[in-house]
Amino acid sequence: MTAPLSRRRALTGAATLGVGVPLLAACGDDGEATANDPTSSDPTSAPTSAATTETADGASSQAPAAGGLVATADVPVGGGVVLKDDELVVTQPAEGEFKAFTAICTHQGCLVGSVSDGKIHCPCHSSTFSAADGSVEGGPATAPLAEVAVKVDGDQVVKA
Repeated sequence: MTAPLSRRRALTGAATLGVGVPLLAACGDDGEATANDPTSSDPTSAPTSAATTETADGASSQAPAAGGLVATADVPVGGGVVLKDDELVVTQPAEGEFKAFTAICTHQGCLVGSVSDGKIHCPCHSSTFSAADGSVEGGPATAPLAEVAVKVDGDQVVKA
């Protein structure tokens, strides 16, 4: 004969389901085949490595997938773009001069949000950094953004 279901067993079972089901769903197949999937039946699908970028005016665009971080034409003078996927910010402080910095604010680790008027802006606590050298221009951050070496290759800004 089966023992009656106790309240404790019922709650334990419910808690197990509450944790287990989302984990299983996260591991599930979404039903989409990709070019990296040998079972893909779509010969036109191809892997992409383009990073989402945010321009100085807040618009998003795709960075080129051919090894460049961003097209030089997409980086406005006095502004820049935040490469969210790469956690980098690329700026153009003066015509033809491109700089890059880590896009993680040194105050509490937020991703910076935009670049305008020569400043990199963090949306979390309003810290600002120089688009020319990454130095702190307004707190609460006290440490600068680390510079990342970049160069121009054709019409692309690439890591040096």
